[in-house]
Amino acid sequence: MQRPWIKTYGDVIPATINPDAWKSVRDLLDAAMTKFADKPAFRSFGQTLSYTQVDTRSRALAAFLQTKLGVKKGDRVAVMTPNILAFPLAMIANVRVGAIQVNVNPLYTARELEHQLNDAGVETIVIFSGSTATLAEAIGATKIKNVIVAGVGDGSDAQLPSPPVDPRLTNVVSLADALKQGASMQFTPPPLRGDDVLFLQYTGGTTGLSKGATLSHRNLVANTEQFKGMMPAATLPGQETIVTAIPLYHIFALMVNFITYFSVGADNWLVADPRNMDAFVDVMKAARPTVFMGVNTLYAGLTMHPRIGEVDWSRLKLPGGGGAAVVGAVSDRWKAITGCFIREGYGLSETSPVVSFNPAFIQEFSGTTGLPLPSTDVKLLDDENREVAIGEAGEVCVKGPQVMLGYWNKPDANKQAFTADGYFRTGDVGVIDGAGFLKIVDRKKDMILVSGFNVYPNEIEAVASGCAGVAECACIGVPDDKTGEAAKLFVVKKPDASVTEADIIAHCRQEMTAYKVPKHVVFVAALPKSNVGKILRKDLRAAG
Repeated sequence: MQRPWIKTYGDVIPATINPDAWKSVRDLLDAAMTKFADKPAFRSFGQTLSYTQVDTRSRALAAFLQTKLGVKKGDRVAVMTPNILAFPLAMIANVRVGAIQVNVNPLYTARELEHQLNDAGVETIVIFSGSTATLAEAIGATKIKNVIVAGVGDGSDAQLPSPPVDPRLTNVVSLADALKQGASMQFTPPPLRGDDVLFLQYTGGTTGLSKGATLSHRNLVANTEQFKGMMPAATLPGQETIVTAIPLYHIFALMVNFITYFSVGADNWLVADPRNMDAFVDVMKAARPTVFMGVNTLYAGLTMHPRIGEVDWSRLKLPGGGGAAVVGAVSDRWKAITGCFIREGYGLSETSPVVSFNPAFIQEFSGTTGLPLPSTDVKLLDDENREVAIGEAGEVCVKGPQVMLGYWNKPDANKQAFTADGYFRTGDVGVIDGAGFLKIVDRKKDMILVSGFNVYPNEIEAVASGCAGVAECACIGVPDDKTGEAAKLFVVKKPDASVTEADIIAHCRQEMTAYKVPKHVVFVAALPKSNVGKILRKDLRAAG
């Protein structure tokens, strides 16, 4: 198949970028902290850090990690916080010492956290005080030796009220103390190269256990350069203001909102809890953003808020959407309020994450995920691994400098994840039109997308099966007006069992973070199975 998007680029978008424009993400961040020294870098809960303050404080934390805790290049350090100042300080400190950052959802349960920490071999964690009860439950089964606890205002000069640290945790140091101690310590930056690992970004596994997408410095430098090549007018040095409400532990916000916009000296307003819509709208009013990134549910919620009209949208250039399909009706409502439609993109944890994006010259909502980024090749394969023609559906397979090194310590999964000629198999089914625009039409995988988060039926089934009275169960995704998709669980009871829908949901809530919990539970006499006993989810989907 020809690559029609190259012609569509015209003179506006470069066909290729230099994935080695920076030797490492550390070099990219260092340059920004020097160039934009006096500009505001991050704002949170009324506190502001300039680029110089981020430089000084992240260097102090890096010195503490290196000198006091003995963190070396290649060691895994987990960061488990919401969008507060601690996150960027911890990340830049990890980058500086050459650590591999393991990004963790602060709402995870102890079971989820234990698996991730053990799979990655984490010994040091930076954690929000409000998540310490979860760590206290899991820590005995992990290799964690060092715990740095961050409060809401830590990293700034303010002492803001934060949840208490769980008393079961011992030998804990506060981020404020770590910064104070590190300020007088020596820091020696280790050499870094593009193929050094930067992040382990955990994504769902076919066995119900998540696996770490291994992302290098080069992967993230490349995706930053690719995004800037695609959207030059929305990445003007020193001129952008971005509101970050999607979580920084998610690769979408981490690459776009943080690394890309930090590299161009943006003023970044962090939103710790976007579910508090009143406070969220207050941030929007104060920030008057030029750029905003969100998932469909976030945009839908904002458009319904009675005070959204109070925000001055005159500076808004780029509202971007990803993580899940953007609904045309939501984009229309957003445009009626702000004057800008939502530009949708497509990506995965394994691709750092952006594969395609709707370019600046598109004047209306396209219903597609846009054009493949510069230096990105996409081909669509049928079930016999043959490339399909323009306009025909096939599995989206991606090659480019943003594609991961592989899954962490999962050689068998890596064999299945890549084609013989090195393309990453996304598991998504797409169509490319004559102009090169990619539309996602289906998924080969059984994954469910809930508000932009990957939810894997195997994990839900494994957890629900542990509920007393459940003989067996199967999970599918069903359409949901609020979250895009929701999990629906079909359950066969054990003989004479009295288990209820409420029992199963309560059990799942104890074991899984909220977005994974089934929204619907249906009791059935039997599950459809193949002649070898495999549960046929496609039959459940057909039955609804």
